[in-house]
Amino acid sequence: MGTFRVQIAVGDPSGREYAPAEALVDTGATYTTLPASLLKRLGVAPHEQAEFEIADGRRIQRGVGYTWLRIDGRTAVVPVIFAEEGAPALLGAVTLEIFRLGVDPVKKRLVPVPALLMAYVGVGRQRRHE
Repeated sequence: MGTFRVQIAVGDPSGREYAPAEALVDTGATYTTLPASLLKRLGVAPHEQAEFEIADGRRIQRGVGYTWLRIDGRTAVVPVIFAEEGAPALLGAVTLEIFRLGVDPVKKRLVPVPALLMAYVGVGRQRRHE
């Protein structure tokens, strides 16, 4: 599948201030990765350090935080990974799921997809005891 970029806006933790960013859509990446300098400028702080495996098989430690993201006029709080300077902004699978977006690789765009909700069949049914 080819790659493409989309315009997003990264918000501060209160959702009042946003900064534009161009992100590479990467369905092979679990999380959205943004430059640490951008996140820090917006007041986003890492809540924890986590280990990640990168494409070449190495494992690295990165900060994980949460903040607002805007895509196509919709906003949601998403987990974000603090990337080193020079690393590209990546829009990962978790963010796509949160926004209920899929990838159209032919037209190189994001498209709405239905969310899946697996429910127990018996929920809401009452059993009769006779």
